[in-house]
Amino acid sequence: MSQTSIERLRQYLGQLPPQSQAMLMREFERAIERGEDVAVATMVLEQLRMMVRGSEDDRPRNGDLARLFFQPLDPFLVDGSAAVRPGQIRRASLSPIWLWVVREGAPDEARDYQALMATTRDAEASREVDKAVRKLQRAVAEAILKITGPGHGDSQRALARVGAPDVIDDLLPIGSVLKAREALDGLVGRLPRYVQVFGDVQIAAVNEALNVPSLQTPQLLPFALSLVMQRLTAPWQIIRLAIKMAASDDEVRVAATPYGIAVTIALHDLSHLAAALRMDIRRGHFTNIAENLKSLHDGIRGLRTELDLRTESNWGKQLTAIRADISNSLQSEIDSVPGRVRRILRQRADKDISAGLRIDTVEIDEAASLIEFVAVCRNFASELAINEVTLRTYSDLQHYVERSTEALVQSLRGGDPKARAYRQMQVQAAIRFCEVLFGRDYASLMSRAADNATSTTVERKPSRAS
Repeated sequence: MSQTSIERLRQYLGQLPPQSQAMLMREFERAIERGEDVAVATMVLEQLRMMVRGSEDDRPRNGDLARLFFQPLDPFLVDGSAAVRPGQIRRASLSPIWLWVVREGAPDEARDYQALMATTRDAEASREVDKAVRKLQRAVAEAILKITGPGHGDSQRALARVGAPDVIDDLLPIGSVLKAREALDGLVGRLPRYVQVFGDVQIAAVNEALNVPSLQTPQLLPFALSLVMQRLTAPWQIIRLAIKMAASDDEVRVAATPYGIAVTIALHDLSHLAAALRMDIRRGHFTNIAENLKSLHDGIRGLRTELDLRTESNWGKQLTAIRADISNSLQSEIDSVPGRVRRILRQRADKDISAGLRIDTVEIDEAASLIEFVAVCRNFASELAINEVTLRTYSDLQHYVERSTEALVQSLRGGDPKARAYRQMQVQAAIRFCEVLFGRDYASLMSRAADNATSTTVERKPSRAS
């Protein structure tokens, strides 16, 4: 879109009431999850989030107020309205909860906060604003815990005024995080920036940082573990905290500790990554396939080797379901690769090749990406339960591409001149496939052979004319 069109879109969205903006955000997030109108949904969602998080000028707006108020929640926010795991909060819930805060959650503190923001230019750097924000956060946390607790007589009606069921589900976690903001900030300050190897020394240091009573509650511990996971190069290794706490790898003993939630979190994240992999495969996006496959492979192998999981337990069933989901997604795509390659390299009789026949370059690019995809899957096949189909398909591709390339190069030496342009396109595609399957040296060798075959044919033409 042009800059003028974007400005008109932003102007239109800015005229909508906050409730309508929140509803649009939820709908576009669901559209992205379903894979519908991704480009349009992403663009509109970006403009809506800019309005919620803050304006581009110095004038305080509702988005600035909400963004600063919800800042402690940033590490735990996830897009979409699907089910979230412990330690996560839906981003779409923030807008309706902010409206509830201003309306009836903590209206007096919210008015003081808004008045102070209206007179402060550099809001985030102001000490007075920070005090007002923390005061409002404490008041909101108390209000949330009051209406979500068992002692509130009319809790259902009060909760219904906050928002939809998904929003209500996020209400108590948001209140808990706001109430424990200082403890979570202290944990962040004590954690290392990056943890490449989560060994005994690092586990002991993290355990010491987590040894804060307010962080050990069932409501707060998942958020504390989420902060730790964000520092791990391999997030699945968070299960080592639970194993260390239980002093055993037996899943029954691990599940009996408060840190057993770490295994649930790791399994949920692996399941979410498997769903993202399935969606990328379905859309033909293979850019991040290798990275995602490695993360899934390492995570599944780590859980299987470091935990004594029973196949009939909940955790065991979840891990089995993840492996089956990955296997089904990969196997169906892997099985389709040889057929797509054969359609491109299939030898045709000269009479079946018209002068204008061409091979779609997009089809060649997709086939090359799929061959790379099979090659990547081969590295992780055993743990992802696709060993047999991957090895068989890769071997078939090697034999077929090698024979087809040699035959196509030979076909350049003769045949109908009208068909030569099409056969040259086939040869170029075959050479590209060879580079993926056999390496650059073999592809260069076949490229020189193709050049020699073409030059030999060109040299023969004058002699035939004479």
